[in-house]
Amino acid sequence: MARVSRQSTRQSARQSARQQVHPVDHLLPLPKLTLYGFQHVLAFYAAAVIVPILLGNALGLSEEELVYLINADLLTCGIASIIQALGIWKIGARLPLVQGVTFTAVSPMIAIGLGAGGGTAGLLVVYGAVITAGIATFLFAPFFSKLVKYFPPIVIGTILTIIGLTLIPVGLQDAAGGSQLIGQPEYGDPVNLAYALGTLLFILALVRVGKPFLSSLAVLLGLVLGTTVAWFFGDAHFGAVTQADWFGVSTPFHYGMPKFELLPIIAMTVVMLITMVETTGDVYAIGEITRKKVDGDTVARALRADGVATVLGGVLNSFPYVAFAENIGLVRMSKVMSRYVVVAAGVFMIILGLLPKAGSLVAAIPHPVLGGAAISMFGMVAAVGIQILGKVDLREERNALILAVSLGAALLPTTVPTFFDRLPDDVQAVLDSGITLGGLTAITLNLFFNVFTRRQAMEIDWDDMEETDGPAEPYLGAAAGR
Repeated sequence: MARVSRQSTRQSARQSARQQVHPVDHLLPLPKLTLYGFQHVLAFYAAAVIVPILLGNALGLSEEELVYLINADLLTCGIASIIQALGIWKIGARLPLVQGVTFTAVSPMIAIGLGAGGGTAGLLVVYGAVITAGIATFLFAPFFSKLVKYFPPIVIGTILTIIGLTLIPVGLQDAAGGSQLIGQPEYGDPVNLAYALGTLLFILALVRVGKPFLSSLAVLLGLVLGTTVAWFFGDAHFGAVTQADWFGVSTPFHYGMPKFELLPIIAMTVVMLITMVETTGDVYAIGEITRKKVDGDTVARALRADGVATVLGGVLNSFPYVAFAENIGLVRMSKVMSRYVVVAAGVFMIILGLLPKAGSLVAAIPHPVLGGAAISMFGMVAAVGIQILGKVDLREERNALILAVSLGAALLPTTVPTFFDRLPDDVQAVLDSGITLGGLTAITLNLFFNVFTRRQAMEIDWDDMEETDGPAEPYLGAAAGR
């Protein structure tokens, strides 16, 4: 009896230890890691490859060089996501954050590349600036993390709401057929709208009536079903898959040694300072979703990962990296909070980066189908921001003004694209990003209203949140296969 009692005690202790593991640190079985990880890749893929496409086309690169940039981007995304989620030393937030190329850097990189003559010669100057800015980000990370106290809920909530609201138009453009069709008869075709709406309704139906496991895969299943239907009607094409190579490796400094020039370095460093604000908001958002406490040390580790990934990007013929807000919305929708799912997604990205044929298969997802799924995910990012703003007293005039003016500033580049056309190109490169403009406005107004006047800023009470909300039960149910 004593032996049985001791055995029961040990089993109870092991069970208790498992129950105390936070959902973020819970290691799922391999089949679920595979499914959930692949879902992150599908949600992330289109946004990940759009930056090399935009930059490559602007600099006049050949189709072969463009494919190489895409493969290099995916390979680096995978490595960077693993570093961020798994963590190495003091690098990586150890949260389910997927790393991707920041949209904030697109305009400055195009300006730098064209100023250097375009083509691969322009890329070398871009890579020199990217590597230097990545090193600066890594070194500045611990100092920037000490500024976290100047990012109260009114700032974090506003920035996240802005990120969601400025990303939603990207999903809407895809739903209409993709930005490449703007001005053509195919843009907004009822067939495209039907694919987008059908994908979105299917995702909503799975979340509404499906079991927790099916709900957690709603986005993946929606993309698969939407692509299958589009293929059946002849609107999804896989010809590029047969033409793509099976294997391709991105070698360091493929186009030659980077060139380090002062003005491009300064411009890219400013871009990375702006993305540090974005990453800070993303880290707090994922902390809010997963009920995982976030502090200055967490932010510093996340920013160091951004810096390392950006340096790696410059070496492996890619670009600056930041935590991707798109996938934060997916974590919220699926309620799968394990950071090891992002590690699995990183492995998939590396494979796609090494297998151009596999990458082209994922690229065959029609824009309208992707847009239908993106609308829900980007909207969830805004919903997280609104959830944080719910902790703010918006009856207080100063807080209300911070939110109101920041939203107005963020919507300027989206709603009035020509607003800054008469300003110098270098200034436009910063102001043409709604996320950048709105985020800087929120930070500046908070300093003016709440910091310089020595008003006490409210902070998120993580302990109270964990006690009242607890870990996400739906996630635990999904992990158990209920």
